[in-house]
Amino acid sequence: MDSTISYIKDKIKEFTPEIGIILGSGLGEFADNFNSVSISYNEIPGFEKSQVQGHKGRLVFAEINNKKVVMMQGRYHFYEGYSMQTVTYPVKTMKKLGVKTLIITNAAGAVSSEYKPGDLMFITDHINFMGTNPLIGKNDDSLGTRFPDMSRVYSEKLITIAEHTAKQLNINYRKGVYVATTGPSYETPAEIKMYKLLGGNAVGMSTVPEAIVANYCKINVLGISCITNYASGVSDKTLSHEEVIDTAERIKERFKELLLNLISQI
Repeated sequence: MDSTISYIKDKIKEFTPEIGIILGSGLGEFADNFNSVSISYNEIPGFEKSQVQGHKGRLVFAEINNKKVVMMQGRYHFYEGYSMQTVTYPVKTMKKLGVKTLIITNAAGAVSSEYKPGDLMFITDHINFMGTNPLIGKNDDSLGTRFPDMSRVYSEKLITIAEHTAKQLNINYRKGVYVATTGPSYETPAEIKMYKLLGGNAVGMSTVPEAIVANYCKINVLGISCITNYASGVSDKTLSHEEVIDTAERIKERFKELLLNLISQI
């Protein structure tokens, strides 16, 4: 971590980010719109290269609406074969750099037909079906306590700000529970029925590890899911990553507008 922070600070000089953003599948273009300093993951000690379509794989530092922001253009996924420690290492790095608020975005499937592709959902809670936890292993007391409370992972204050912002922009939104699975295969219809019975509203293959670690690090978290498709069995359509990217492309302007306004109000 010392090498990671030293390398990044050498690139960004006196820039101290206060807000972090993880940009999910097909949403990374947001970071291309600013005068910024970008660093590829494969240049940073301790980071790995992201390998998924729709993920550029770099940290982007920029001043947006008078706020200093660091953005992840692409994330690591557990299904790529990375350890949970690698998946969440950037969040710990953000904490060390000074980040106090983290906006985590993702592409997700709707668990019921009430939620439709193109909807934005503010995450109120999550269900971890990944079969593991990113905090397993030796605890770093400088980051957080051994047994962190998870009753309020997603900041109610940030959700209220997000709702207010969406209303101002006339953006329809949902609030709901995000279910995390490992992937990379999509879920079966029977699994989706189970998630719905358990109270899940959207399902995806990310976000929960980063949210757990951010909460552990005492970083305020806002989660936003871009509903890009119906989950398995909700419709007759065959699932594909191309549909995820296409839907994210279709709503990206609304998404960018929401993020821009959110940053100014945090």
